[in-house]
Amino acid sequence: MDNASLFFSSGGHKKEFADVLHEVQEYISGKYAALISGNLHEQRQQITAYITKYLTDYSLGVEGLGFDALVDRLYSEMAEFSFLTEYLFANNVEEININAWNDIKVYYADGRILPVREKFNSPSHAVDVVRRILHKSGMILDSSQPVIRGHLSNKIRITVFGNPVTDHDKGVAASIRMINPQKLGREDFIRNETATPEMLDFLSLALRYGVSMCVTGATGSGKTTLMAWVLSTIPDDKRIVTIENGCREFDLVKTDENGNVLNNVVHLTTRESDDPKQNIDQEKLLEFTLTANPDVICVGESKSAEAMAAQEAARTGHAVITTTHANSCTATYYRLVTLCRQKYAMDERTLYNLVTEAFPIVLFSKRLEDNARKIMEITECCIAEDGSRSIRPLFRYQVTSNDFIDGKVSIRGHFEKVNDISPGLQKRMLENGMPANLLHSILKGGTAA
Repeated sequence: MDNASLFFSSGGHKKEFADVLHEVQEYISGKYAALISGNLHEQRQQITAYITKYLTDYSLGVEGLGFDALVDRLYSEMAEFSFLTEYLFANNVEEININAWNDIKVYYADGRILPVREKFNSPSHAVDVVRRILHKSGMILDSSQPVIRGHLSNKIRITVFGNPVTDHDKGVAASIRMINPQKLGREDFIRNETATPEMLDFLSLALRYGVSMCVTGATGSGKTTLMAWVLSTIPDDKRIVTIENGCREFDLVKTDENGNVLNNVVHLTTRESDDPKQNIDQEKLLEFTLTANPDVICVGESKSAEAMAAQEAARTGHAVITTTHANSCTATYYRLVTLCRQKYAMDERTLYNLVTEAFPIVLFSKRLEDNARKIMEITECCIAEDGSRSIRPLFRYQVTSNDFIDGKVSIRGHFEKVNDISPGLQKRMLENGMPANLLHSILKGGTAA
C-alpha cells in the first residue's frame, strides 16, 4: 500500500475542495511553473506528480473524494476545464447547456436531459472556466465582447453569453455542442428509427449521381450528422470538398491500417481577420473550390450570402449538399431566397426559380418532443416545361399518436413512401451514370443493398 493509500485509510486532514485547490495552485506555481513541459503528456505527468506530493506531504483530503479522484479533479481544475472535462469528451454526450453557474444541463445521445452532479464554485468560477475554453479558439470574453462563438476542437462548438447581456449573479450562459460524437452510420439511423433503409439509400444514391440537396431543420435536429453520413457514402474515387464556417466538424478522410488515405477529400474552413480585406468566408472558399475539380461540394451551413454561391454551383452541374434552418421542406426554398437576397437584390420569383432548380431534393429533420430524431419529409421540386414548380412529397413520417406514459411523452408514427421521383429526375440520374437496374430497384421500393 502506498503512502497516499495509508494516509486516506486513516483519515487525514479534510478541507473544502476550493481550499485544497488554492493551496495546490500556489505550491505548483511558486516552485515548479518553470519546469512544466510543453509536451501535453509530460505536462500531465508532472502536474499530477506535484499534486500527489503536496497532498501526501501535508496530509490533505476532501470529504467524499478518494485520493485518485481528488488528484484527477485538481488536475482537471488547474489544467483542463474543471468538471466540464468529463462531459466534453464523453462519447454519449451531445450538448452541455450552462444556464447559470449553478445550473448546468447535459443532453445525452439517448435523449436524456439531466442536470450535472457538480456545479461551479461561484459566478466568477464559471466565467474563468468558460474563458479557458474560449482561449482554445483564440476568443476573449469580456465586457466589450460579451457574446462569443468559438470552438474547442473540430467536433465541439461553443456559444457564450456573458455580462452585461446576462445577469451578473448568474456568471455566464453557454451552449456547447458536440457534433456526431458517436459517428452514426446507416444501421444506427435505422435502429434509432430516424429513417427507413429505403430513404437513406435514396439520399445516398441521389447525391452520388449528381442531384444536389438541402438538409433542413432546427438546431439539434441532426442535420449535420445526417449530412456527414450521406457524404461518407460517396465512392472513394470521387473528390469531396467541404466548406465550413469557423471550425471543422466533418472528418471524412478514410485510412487503412497503415495510415494510407483511401478516399479523396479536402476539408476547408473560413478565416476571420481584423482586416475585412483579409477575411476568407464560405462564399470565397466556394468560388475557389469550383476551380479545384470537385465532384461533390459540401457547404456546411447556408446562413448568409454563401447561399447564393451554393445555388450557383449546383446549377452549373456540381453536386452540392448544404444545410439551413427552416421549418419544413417547402419553407426551405423561401429561406434560401431570403439568404440569397443578402447578396443580390433580385426579385423573389427569380430567386425562387433559381434555388428550386439548384436543390431538387430537400429533407426535413426534426427532434420530436420525446427527443427522437426523424426525417419528417423528403421532397422533390418538379419543374414543368412551362417553368412552373410543384413540390412532390417522396417520403414522410406520419405521427399517429401523442401520449403521456409514466410522465413522459410517447410519440408514435410510421414512415411512408408517398411518390416515386419524377421522370425528369429519373432521366437525370441515368444520364449521370446510375445503372438502370439500380434505378428500377429504387422505384420498386428496394434498397441499394
